[in-house]
Amino acid sequence: MDALLHQIFSGLANGCIYGSVALALVMIYQATHHINFAQGEMATFSTFIAWALIQTGMSYWVAFFLTVAISFVGGLLVQRIILRPVEKAPVLTNVIVFIGLLVIFNSLAGWIFEHTIKAFPSPFPQKSIVATRYFSSHDVGSVAVMLCVLGSLYAFFRFTPVGLAMRAAAQNPESARLVGIRVSWMLAVGWGLAAAIGAVAGMMVAPIVYLDPNMMSGILLYGFAAALLGGIDNPGGAVLGGFIVGVLENLLGAYVIGTELKLSVALVLIVAILTLKPAGLFGKHVVTRV
Repeated sequence: MDALLHQIFSGLANGCIYGSVALALVMIYQATHHINFAQGEMATFSTFIAWALIQTGMSYWVAFFLTVAISFVGGLLVQRIILRPVEKAPVLTNVIVFIGLLVIFNSLAGWIFEHTIKAFPSPFPQKSIVATRYFSSHDVGSVAVMLCVLGSLYAFFRFTPVGLAMRAAAQNPESARLVGIRVSWMLAVGWGLAAAIGAVAGMMVAPIVYLDPNMMSGILLYGFAAALLGGIDNPGGAVLGGFIVGVLENLLGAYVIGTELKLSVALVLIVAILTLKPAGLFGKHVVTRV
């Protein structure tokens, strides 16, 4: 029973990371109706920036928030400089651009920071009153950070003028333009927020899996599965999907298929959801008249 509880709690901790990545994917999808295949590499590059800042002697939390700010600006610039010219291009063009960004960020991370595996510190002390035999203080801290991010985003989209304008631009761009909303800039802000959320996910997962240019490749698959499971157009559902995927991954890996095949759980989920329930558990069924 103890082993089962350990797997469940560990899966919930992993699930908060997958939920963060899923949330970033959902934000990009809501704004552009495309999947950002470079989300994981952008998060990895942001984590390397945080690692470099910490190596200079900067405290963890100062480096954390500075990295989030840098990532936000970086995501905004990527949209304005690289993606804006292809906003109205065919879907395949956008997919190729996203794959190109994936390769570029992966190569830049290896070129600037090298391909050697690096240890990334955790901001949460190993010995803490919240740590038990079922989960570590880092697990609890990661979940708390994730919930803070989700709560902040909810408040931003629900109560701020910019957040309301972003929702309007994502749901109906033509009507938003008619009332004076600068839709293109709202897309850029959405990219900035997605990059910032990805940076948070990268900094939370790096102490567990160590830091290298390919750190987020497998995690992006889990995040994609979580986004599809919860609903690719539902931020809250994507986060819940992350927790479900994390628990499933741990239980199936420990008791059914073994740890070597754990990544196949995400692939099977992706195929099954797209085949059986494309809208996910909490997504909207969109009906288009033709």
